[in-house]
Amino acid sequence: MVAPCTMKKYIYSAITLLAFSLSASAQYAWQHGAEAGEFHPFSDVHYTSSMQGSFSSGNTPLWLNANKYGMSSLKSSNGYIRETIERPLEADSCRHWGLGYGVDVALTSQYASKFFLQQAYVEGRWLHGVLTIGAKEWPMELKNQRLSSGSQALGINARPIPQVRLAIPEYWTIPALGRWFALKVHIAYGIYTDDNWQQDFTLHGQTPYNEHTLYHSKAGYLRIGKPEQYPLSVELGLEMQAQFGGYYLLQKNGQLVKTKLGGHGLKDMWRAFIPGGSDATDGAGYGNIEGNQSGAWVARVNYDTKDWVASVYADHFFEDHSQQFFLDYDGYGKGADFQKRERNRYLLYPLKDIMLGGELQLKHGTWLKDIVVEYLHTTYQSGPINHDRTSHISDHVAGKDDYYNHGNYMSLQHWGQVLGNPLYRSPLYNDDHLIRVEDNRFVAWHMGVEGQPLPRLDYRILASWQRGYGTYYDPYTHPHHNTSIMVEAGYQFNHGWAVRGAFGLDHGSILGNNHGVQLTIIKIGKL
Repeated sequence: MVAPCTMKKYIYSAITLLAFSLSASAQYAWQHGAEAGEFHPFSDVHYTSSMQGSFSSGNTPLWLNANKYGMSSLKSSNGYIRETIERPLEADSCRHWGLGYGVDVALTSQYASKFFLQQAYVEGRWLHGVLTIGAKEWPMELKNQRLSSGSQALGINARPIPQVRLAIPEYWTIPALGRWFALKVHIAYGIYTDDNWQQDFTLHGQTPYNEHTLYHSKAGYLRIGKPEQYPLSVELGLEMQAQFGGYYLLQKNGQLVKTKLGGHGLKDMWRAFIPGGSDATDGAGYGNIEGNQSGAWVARVNYDTKDWVASVYADHFFEDHSQQFFLDYDGYGKGADFQKRERNRYLLYPLKDIMLGGELQLKHGTWLKDIVVEYLHTTYQSGPINHDRTSHISDHVAGKDDYYNHGNYMSLQHWGQVLGNPLYRSPLYNDDHLIRVEDNRFVAWHMGVEGQPLPRLDYRILASWQRGYGTYYDPYTHPHHNTSIMVEAGYQFNHGWAVRGAFGLDHGSILGNNHGVQLTIIKIGKL
């Protein structure tokens, strides 16, 4: 029997833990007949006050900086004071509908801005559907939030983008299919907030930058299995995002020239949702899809027992259909007919670039509770040749995908941090003021371990090794290497107080030689 809503704090705690479970189902208390009681929109409001300082030799090391939703800085000494107030939707778990909201602000030192409005949102739920308006930190799907190196498409490395988002955020079981299948989906439209940062970083247009860029993301996930009855379950998903609309800016002969890339109307939004149209800068006869479209195929297999959970997962990134479907049309005519489709001929691309991972969770573990191992390969990118058909050579080969980079929209980034996996070196590191990912062809290994040796003491270790080749368009003269390590420990005091301390280092020629420490003091409570 489900606990009544007088036990809301226990329901909230349970659902918070479920948010970190990679195969959780939507379990609202109203589904089990719980009584809703009286609605109080200002009840169950929680606050988090935190203060952090980082001190480094060189840049802030990678794992002291990455996968923190952009709330970080590369400066050798930096810090913030942060206040968060949130009412989670789970507070209304007993109702068919729910209300949630949050505000998250920070005063910073040596950051991209002295004041961060990190989150500000309001959201409402009706049954399983949720509408969210504003900027909110969304977790990764099918990966461990604390131990993974990060998703290649929809990651947790950059600042949240304000958006309107419609979602079924937790798995909804489809009764008509025997409850063996469950779905969760989202679709969102938003706008980038880093126009001023881009202008400053490029020295007011000495290198290209963008303004008023719009954002679109969508994702769908299918779970096969009955985790509540059987140990084996499979999760499959498609994640996509797009940059569209806005302007391209660059200084020419001392003048800042602004080129319109696309509109902000319903037609442009539709073309972002169903990729279509063409860029304004495309030459005659060589239309690309409008905007910068990218995404990833993701999958995870879980085996859940009484004492442990073992999982393997995959994440395949793509910039266009050459890696999305591994297929490209190549049957154009010759001579004057080089733009006509004349033959039933296709080019097949192999699957070489992928992220593979494994995770073992020990449910009763103390010193060791969870371990993650990942392998990333991104060097292929549909091959080293990119050739559009001509009247002399009719073959069409769509290689040199240049992951995370784009000719019109610079890079898949926000406030200098890549929106995906931080092993793709973020533009924030670039001394040449280019908003580009300058190391996107690499091979990497990553491991994460965490445990809780004492009831109030926990630890986490992250370690990554990477061999990079630069990009196809600007390759390194010889492979560059990098090793990044972080060791972190946290202690929980009484009355909601906690302290976390971490040491991190980078060694190699991709990120440089850096080492530093980070201290965070946290106070959590209920208003």
